[in-house]
Amino acid sequence: MVKVSEKGKRRDLPIDTVVKEYVAGLDDEHRMLVVLKAQLYDGGWEPMLDDLNNRLAGNPYIFKLVNRIKDDVERIGEMQAFEREHGVDLSDYVTLP
Repeated sequence: MVKVSEKGKRRDLPIDTVVKEYVAGLDDEHRMLVVLKAQLYDGGWEPMLDDLNNRLAGNPYIFKLVNRIKDDVERIGEMQAFEREHGVDLSDYVTLP
């Protein structure tokens, strides 16, 4: 039986297994953001978030990513929290088909 802490972490599974399960549940939009983070933003979420927020605010921005910027900002926040919580970089696990 898998033990779960208050935060919902699986304590008795190796971190690699937890991350692989998380990555397997990502949809194409999430995967694309992880790939763009690695390829266009030197592996950092903050430059990508700055870009998206600048675009929303009408300020200069670097890349046109998708039309659903607010959704992407939310996706990034979720994945950023997962990376912090588990001490991983999803770019090491995500590839596009």
